[in-house]
Formats: sequence, structure tokens, C-alpha cells
Amino acid sequence: MNKLQRYMKKAKDMPLDVLVKKVAQKTADRIYYIAREQMVKRKPIDMDDKLFKGFQGDINFLFDTSNKDYYIEQLRKLDQEQIIIKQADKICNHMFDLLGSGDTDLGKNIKWNQDFKSGFIWENQFYKKIKAVDLNNDADVKVPWELSRFQHIPTLGQAYLLTNDEKYAKEFQEQIEDWISKNPVEMSVNWTCAMDVAIRACNWIVGIYYFKDNKEINQVFWMKLNKWLYLHGKFIYKNLEKGTINNNHYLSDLVGLVWLGIYFKNFNKEKSNIPKEWLDYGVKELEIEIQKQVYEDGCNYEASTAYHCLVTELLLYTIILCDKNHINFSHEFMTKIEKMCEVIMNITKPNGWIPLIGDMDSGRFIMFTGYGNEEMRDFRYLLRVGAEFFDRDDFRVHADNKLAAIWMFKKVKESKNKDYKLKSISYPDGGLHILRNDRVYMIIRCGQNGTAGRGGHTHNDQLSFELNVDGEDFIVDPGTYVYTADYKMRNLFRSTAYHNTLKIEGFEQNDFSEFDLFEIKDETNAQVVDCDKNYFRGKHFGYQEKAGIIHEREFLLGDNAIQIEDGFTIIQAIKMGQYIKFYLNEDVKVDCKNGLIYLKNQLNTIKISFDKNIKLKVKHSYVSKGYGVNKESKVISFHVNNQKKFMINIEIVGGDK
Repeated sequence: MNKLQRYMKKAKDMPLDVLVKKVAQKTADRIYYIAREQMVKRKPIDMDDKLFKGFQGDINFLFDTSNKDYYIEQLRKLDQEQIIIKQADKICNHMFDLLGSGDTDLGKNIKWNQDFKSGFIWENQFYKKIKAVDLNNDADVKVPWELSRFQHIPTLGQAYLLTNDEKYAKEFQEQIEDWISKNPVEMSVNWTCAMDVAIRACNWIVGIYYFKDNKEINQVFWMKLNKWLYLHGKFIYKNLEKGTINNNHYLSDLVGLVWLGIYFKNFNKEKSNIPKEWLDYGVKELEIEIQKQVYEDGCNYEASTAYHCLVTELLLYTIILCDKNHINFSHEFMTKIEKMCEVIMNITKPNGWIPLIGDMDSGRFIMFTGYGNEEMRDFRYLLRVGAEFFDRDDFRVHADNKLAAIWMFKKVKESKNKDYKLKSISYPDGGLHILRNDRVYMIIRCGQNGTAGRGGHTHNDQLSFELNVDGEDFIVDPGTYVYTADYKMRNLFRSTAYHNTLKIEGFEQNDFSEFDLFEIKDETNAQVVDCDKNYFRGKHFGYQEKAGIIHEREFLLGDNAIQIEDGFTIIQAIKMGQYIKFYLNEDVKVDCKNGLIYLKNQLNTIKISFDKNIKLKVKHSYVSKGYGVNKESKVISFHVNNQKKFMINIEIVGGDK
């Protein structure tokens, strides 16, 4: 089905007045962009450099390099000096590891518009004409977008601060000048997504505050950089990714406008109020969007743990910048962001990683720490930032990574009370339910479909779960792997079959089109039946109409054991295969003997017992720890055809007690 056919299919379900408005708007947009393209080709978008002569963003920034000795002392105390310098040297040598690529030499002449993993290049043309995604090839537009976010700038800045070596300042300047020369405004693939334009602008601003006192960078460069930042702001404001239902893209656009509005607050004030418009609009819309996109329990509504963390980072860093510049948000806004940090604390596993529920694209906003070698499932650095801003000692206890916080606060406090033990907790709005004790961590997915039912970053994972014992992962969500570079793999990793739940052959919990990679129908109506500190029971109706089965699952957590019971309300018997699947972490070994399953890793062993009449298979499979990363693993498949009940007992038989 091509794009036109998919649109026509959607159009059939639209009310006539809505369809007429959409067609009229698309027609008007098409006429406008045809004219715009001709204008940009005749006269490239530009401004007079002299407008920015002597301009400096006179704001209270996140950090102040006049306090250089403090940062150096902290980085050395945390044994980061050599790590930062080594990574900065890689950046100077144009060696990048992005989205699972492994260290890749991009050569002296960086091709900013290339997916260097596949080799595909998007030729420069008017941004509305660029086909960023083509499902008929293996090109991944996220690669040039990711590189062009310039999230490596903080590493260059920190290396410069530590060494005073001019090569880092020179690299900062040369890369930005090179990017500008190869990416005219509105004329490259790196202008096709306003979110990435916004993140790039914010990282360029971060770079300014690392290198602003450098004597080797001349005024000509600063004028050019400030001009291009201003052009970034104008572009974002005219290309907001706003619709009837919004997501992290629109939030990123707004964050970009707020940062640029603050940065340019004193620019040309007597002649233009444009930066104030950006700032006022951004602040106003963030207040509106947080009410829509963050539930009352603090969970982001996209049904993805990774995107929850990204949105938290976008908002948390922005309110800290605003606070330093006396810009206030409502009490309700601030409370929700604090709750978002609480969610990160509670969903984080004992090994420091978040579970990969829903999509995970390894996205970040500003990488003050770990660029190039960060474990992309570890968001404790963000929790520590929240600890300092909200002065939460429980956050401090569960977040030992100070590296981002030191760039935003003059002093990073130590925790006063170490006795903050995490307990079982349920997030009914976000559909995340955590059972835990001294040895066991489990998280269960049961709740609303993401993004107000559209399921943009949702997977078919109702009643799926993860299991961690003594800090070691045993049963895991397989992750995401890729988006548009391989639509078949995209669909596999978001399918019911790739989650630790009931799969009925030929059916999905929620149906989706193989070519609509960011939509899933809202059919499960998942419900929590009961939940307390060591017990959870939920059900979903995704198979009721399709296959005549309602799936119900309960978990009972004991000191050294877990009992899982699947119940099946069978409205009609079907011949299709019915399976319960458990995906194992990559380092887990499986041993089946005497009707039992033993799962072993380096430190521990768990024993799984189950109904004797159930057939099982252990197959090779894959798990993805981050975007673009795919590791071999195993999956256990229990054949439960037309059973009314299936009981599994998991017992910890090895390791620490």
C-alpha cells in the first residue's frame, strides 16, 4: 500500500467537514511551499552579519566557566579527566559511535547529510521535497540527524576546560563552520525535522558558554554562529511539529524556542520582539502540553520508558535554565516534573538501567556526560540533576552519577540519609507496575495505549514483564532495534510475538499496518484488577473479538519466589497456536532437565517449574539494548493451546540470599 492509498483509507473514516478542511489546508500549504522553494533557490535565506556584531547572550547560563577550578576539581575527583580527553580526541579525529554504528572514522571531510552506516546520501534540495524516509531502502535518517544535533560539543568544551588545548576550540569552530557551509537554511536533510533543529541550537548555545572566553576564536565566527542560531529560531517557529495530538517532537520545538528566546532576550530589542515571542510562546505552550502529555501519576503518555526519560530531560534542563533567569512556571508544572523524576527513580532496575518498555531510540538532549561511551539505558545522571533542583535526598541515594549535576549547580550535595529503600509501586495512568523486594525487581505493563490511543511509540506489550534478580537481568523486553531503516524488523520488535506475554498466531493484541510505523490501534482496553505491594492482577481484551479469548495474568511475589498465573477466558476454541513467551537477557544460559527450566548467569540461578502437560521450545532470538544494537539471545516458548489456566513458578536457587 503506497502513501496515497494509506491516506485515502484514513480519509474514508473522517467526517466530511474535517476532510474538506484538511484538503484545503494541504492545498494552501502546497502552494505556499512551491513559492517558498522558488524564493529560497533565488535568494538563499540569510541575515546581515553586522546585526550580530558585538552581541553576547547576556544570560545566567546553566554553568559559568569563570568557576573553572570547581569543575576541574569535580571531574578529577570523579576520575573523568582522561575519559573526557580520550573521547574529545576521538571527536577531533572525526571518530563517532552513533546509534549502534561502533567507532566509525568519518574522514577529514564530514558528510553531514549521509547515513554513514548504509552509505546513503540525501542530496541538498528544498527541505519539503526531501524524502527523509524511504522504506524501500535501508537508509536511516536518524544517523545524519543524530550527528547534526552536535551533542558531542559538551565533551569538546570539557576537554578544553581541563587542558586549555586550543585544538578543542578549533574543532568546535571548524565543525560548525563546515556544517553551516553544507547545510543552507531549508536546503538539506538536517532541516527536515524541527525537533533536531531545536536540539542542535541548544547544543550550540552550550558550546558558546564553554568557549566564549577563548582568544583564538574571532568575532567573525561569533557573529556567524549567533546569526545562524537566530535563523534556527525563526525556522523552528515557522515549522512547529504541532497537531491535534502532540508528542516529544513538539515539546523539543518548544524547548528550543525557550532556550533561544532567553539567549536572544537582549538582541535588537528596540527593533524586534521576535525572541520574546519565541520565549512567551514556548513557556505558554509547555504549560499546556505538560497537562496533555504527562499523566497525573507523573508518567509521559507515549507509553515508552525511554521517551519518558527524554521528555524529563528536555523539561528539567529547561526549567533550571528558566529558574536561573527568573522565568517561572506554575506549581502544577513543577510538581509534574518532580513526579517524572520519581518515576525514573522507581522504574530503574537495581543494575541502574531502565526497562525497555515501548520504543527506545537512545535519544538525549544535552550530553554533559558519557558521550560515545554511555550506557544508554542509564538515566541516573538525570535523577541526580532532579535531586539537586528539587532537593530530594531519596533521588540522591538512588542516583550516584553527579556528572551532569555539577554543570548546573554550584554545589552537589551528598545524601544525609542512606536508608531510602524502594518499594513496590503502581502507576495506573502510565500503565507501569513495579513489584520489588530485597532480591527481586519486576515491572509489568498494563495500561493505556500510548499518545492518546494512537500508539506512536507503543509496543504490543500488555501484561508483558521484566524480571531482575539480585541486580541481574533474566527476563527482558527485547527493545526496539531500528525504525525506518528496516520496517520489517521495526514491526517484529514492536509485535506481540516479541514480548513476554500471550501470543496467538495470526493475531496482534492491537493491529497495525506494516507501513504505518508509528501507529498502533487501541484495542486492548487493558485493566488493572488488583495491585498491592507483592501482588498484581490485570487483563486485556485485545483478542476478544479476533480470537474469542480474554487474557488475564497475576503475579505473586514472595521472598525468593515468583508465581505467575495466566488465565484464559475462552469464548470460543480456536485452532491457532497459542504461546506464552519469555525473552532472556543475552548472558542467560538455559538448561532444561527433568521437566524444569534452569536459567543461569554468572552470579545466579533461577528454577522455573510449570504444568507438565505443556510443551516448550527454546529458540534463538535477539534483544536490543539500544537503537541500532542487536544481540543474540534466547526465547522460551510455552505452547498453551486452549488452556484455561497456566501456572509458572520461579524460584531463586542460587546467588546471594
